[in-house]
Amino acid sequence: MKNSVITLALAGSLASALATLAVTSAQAQEKEKCYGVALKGQNDCAAGPGTTCAGTSKIDYQKNAWKLVPAGSCMTMKTPKGMGSLKQGPAPT
Repeated sequence: MKNSVITLALAGSLASALATLAVTSAQAQEKEKCYGVALKGQNDCAAGPGTTCAGTSKIDYQKNAWKLVPAGSCMTMKTPKGMGSLKQGPAPT
């Protein structure tokens, strides 16, 4: 009887962990890199020459800095410097 309860508890824990992992993977797939929409210092990673990773963009809406956004929304994001882009633009001069 004890073994059955332990087995059921372990199975429930494993099922819960797998469900969480599946949701996390699905959420990750629902995002895309959008260039030119991040504010200064708020990019998600690697903004090109002169930057290393998250939070290193030098200016607002830097064309070679990206931010993760909901899939399908990037090209509709309007900024003072134009629309968001799925492709990296030139580094600021």
